[in-house]
Amino acid sequence: MISSDEEQYILSKAYVPEHIVGLMTSISEAEAFFMDGFIYYVKDRWASVVGYPLAEEFSLPHFEEFLRALMRSVSCTTWWIIAPQLPETFVRASTEKEFDEYYTISLDGFTVKKGLQKKVEEARKKIEFERSQKFTQEHKRLVEEFIGRETFNDRVKELYMSMPRYMGHNRTALTLNARAEDGRLIAFYILELGAEQFAAYIIGCHSKRHYIPHASDLLFYEMLHIAKEEGKDSVNLGLGVNSGIRRFKKKWGGIPSLSYQFCEYVPNRPGILSLIQSIESHL
Repeated sequence: MISSDEEQYILSKAYVPEHIVGLMTSISEAEAFFMDGFIYYVKDRWASVVGYPLAEEFSLPHFEEFLRALMRSVSCTTWWIIAPQLPETFVRASTEKEFDEYYTISLDGFTVKKGLQKKVEEARKKIEFERSQKFTQEHKRLVEEFIGRETFNDRVKELYMSMPRYMGHNRTALTLNARAEDGRLIAFYILELGAEQFAAYIIGCHSKRHYIPHASDLLFYEMLHIAKEEGKDSVNLGLGVNSGIRRFKKKWGGIPSLSYQFCEYVPNRPGILSLIQSIESHL
């Protein structure tokens, strides 16, 4: 398991949200481990490997060697692997895969465009902003409405549904709330401040039933303000996910900053050994 000294070191070097140990362990209820510059998380017969090294530049051969050694020493039936680049053997033998990019905003010299500033000021006339460290039944109802109307994969749905547990265990997590004049919660963001160099946008959702224009713009503006206030260099906005989310992040100045590849690998799936041997014979 990761010691407190190791966790402090990790947070000082972290550059993707998956490096934030408290975030990942509370969401997944897994135990965290740190070896050979990489973090990985284990729960029962499941493991998640974060292939973004903390101590050196990413090397695909080194990462593949690390993966193979880890799989020999840790007995798990399912492996979730993320990295800037995945070994071809694992990608082609995977049961699920995804390719995306992390989006970030540098806060050094950042200014809000006049058009966006106008939208934020319009929203302030009808919306009250609030920051807290609570996740209440109001937030849960909004999440249920949000994931009920949007198309997400199971991993994203599980992320949203894990928020009560996450917020209950992390002092570095904030909820940024947008409330209508009658006090009704109409939108919220969750922001993680545990990493030394950046703030991490975790999730956000808004109501269509009680919609007020530009609530998300107001929350985005406040998120950047808080990150600056906390001395962060940047905000990691997470993945592009889909065209609508990418447009919103780009509108605010988010840029793709780091490649993201994911695969789910099940070593004992029928036929997987012969498939791997076939793939490796052609590499």
